[in-house]
Amino acid sequence: MTTARGPLSHVASAGTGPGERQLNGLQTSGRTYHDLSAPRYAISRTNSVTIPVRDGTRLRADVFLPSDGEPTTTSSSAGEVHDDPDGIVAPALFSFTAYPRQVQDLGAPLGFIEAGASDFFVPRGYAHVIVNARGTAGSEGTFGLYDGQEHEDVHDVVEWMADQPWCDGSVGGIGISYFAMAQLAAAALKAPHLKAIFPYATLDDLYDAVWHRGVLSSGFFASWMSAVGAMAAVPDEFWRGHRVGFARRLLNTPHVHRQMAHVTGDTAAKVLGSLNHTHYAEEPFGRLWQEGAIEHPTHDAWWDARSVRPALADIDIPVYLGCEWDNAPMHLPSTFPVWRALAHNPHVRMTLPAEDALAWPWESMHIEALAWFDHWLQGRETGIMDGPPIRYVIPGTDRWRTAQQWPPEQTTLVPFALRADGVLSPDEGDAGSRSYLYIAAEVGRPRNANPPVLPDRLSWQTEAADEPMDIVGDIELDLDAEISALDTAWIAVLYDLAPDATATPITAGWLRATLRTVDEIASRPGSPVIPCREPVAVPVGRVVRYRIPIVPNARRIEPGHRLQLVLASHDDGPDGPTVLGFVHSPIAESSRNTVHSSSRLLLPILPADQA
Repeated sequence: MTTARGPLSHVASAGTGPGERQLNGLQTSGRTYHDLSAPRYAISRTNSVTIPVRDGTRLRADVFLPSDGEPTTTSSSAGEVHDDPDGIVAPALFSFTAYPRQVQDLGAPLGFIEAGASDFFVPRGYAHVIVNARGTAGSEGTFGLYDGQEHEDVHDVVEWMADQPWCDGSVGGIGISYFAMAQLAAAALKAPHLKAIFPYATLDDLYDAVWHRGVLSSGFFASWMSAVGAMAAVPDEFWRGHRVGFARRLLNTPHVHRQMAHVTGDTAAKVLGSLNHTHYAEEPFGRLWQEGAIEHPTHDAWWDARSVRPALADIDIPVYLGCEWDNAPMHLPSTFPVWRALAHNPHVRMTLPAEDALAWPWESMHIEALAWFDHWLQGRETGIMDGPPIRYVIPGTDRWRTAQQWPPEQTTLVPFALRADGVLSPDEGDAGSRSYLYIAAEVGRPRNANPPVLPDRLSWQTEAADEPMDIVGDIELDLDAEISALDTAWIAVLYDLAPDATATPITAGWLRATLRTVDEIASRPGSPVIPCREPVAVPVGRVVRYRIPIVPNARRIEPGHRLQLVLASHDDGPDGPTVLGFVHSPIAESSRNTVHSSSRLLLPILPADQA
């Protein structure tokens, strides 16, 4: 535990108080905490420290330590943290990533600056160690894309940190996205000195981010792999050079930094995609893309090595989960399986803020994380464990709600029929069907062909709401449909449709027809859908029941608004049905797809008295 000291005149800290570099974004789950660590220390930084792992590979890290002396920055030619006579012994936080550690304090609106703000945690008495995965940003070895070797590396990093003279033996994990995945890996391997983690916006199974129920999220995976490969080749001298240094000073000026508060996941993803024009090495990055996007379309052993889901049931350390509601194509889908897998653990909390709660560079929810680590690593009674374990906001409302379980116990699953007249209603009306035509780009239509008679998608919408309708929980589309091809993709997007016809995407679900589950009769409506690992032939021209999980969500449908369901088989286009602009590779076969009115959209509705 750190020793309490008086404030130092030269402490430069990020935070929300007067005189501090102001953090952007949401900072708490709507609560006020007490007895939080105050900024008391300067930062002693050592760059490019060597961390050996069990097979002799040497990873590189930047180490930030709290100090009673003046702030310092040094490079470690010997690969060690230089002795600091003014250093203190403190709990330590690790941030492990495939992204360049050297620019995690750059302040740029980039989707890979996600380690957390060192200048927030270190002045408050925490060491912060940002480590590069093997094969990236100067670390030795070959990048393995979150494989078993990388999981072992994260475990070894935690234990190395605990053994350092500046660490009191207690280690926590911080950072979102890839950084959050690494935290789950260390916890899954039960690193002995790992005491608590904060894996916000995490993934426990990489397949779920790359293949959405068998439909390739190509827009994300291609740009992400190329960006990781391109950044891995950039030398340390460039990241430490004067040009990046100038950009850092500019981006961290208060006026410019405030503008970053509006850089959401959608914008960050676009900036990240701009890096895919830079050359990257075929080995291993091109090979990994080919293996992930082409050679392993089902959840086979290759993906098993990149999943920690089976090991979650053994995690017993405190875990803080959460994600913003509009992150449906990436991290939100994993949040709830992780929550369910950790049901045995009494020290788990989950926060679900409104959309756009996370901005880049990531420095939101830092007060919340401080209350978490102060409680679990420093023994302070901050209040972080008070109250029900789930806190959430329904977009369209302005207050935090609580729940003991997920889905919230007050919700009722209401089936809405996909009526033949295009209405989404609990009453099916007259039985019937509707069809749309999916024409693959490779199909050679006659040059003088008439426009297709059938549309390229279908939509259903509710009647305009007379009173607020709150949707909170797990959503499922049970589709009774027939196709004319051997395979097709089902892409379902839910929208909030305003009176002026403005459509705001809420959430989505995807399913490749040949990877459907085949236990529809035995499954209870709304029960978890078990992913199919092997293709199952589709009987052409026959009605098949498809259970399509829609990513769980929350939304208030205001009076005068409608809920709209759009169903298509492709989304790559200027008006494609997407969330956050994530698009998928189209299925090669064209198809006439017919949807019957016996199909149901299962919506979790919060009773009016709860709304």
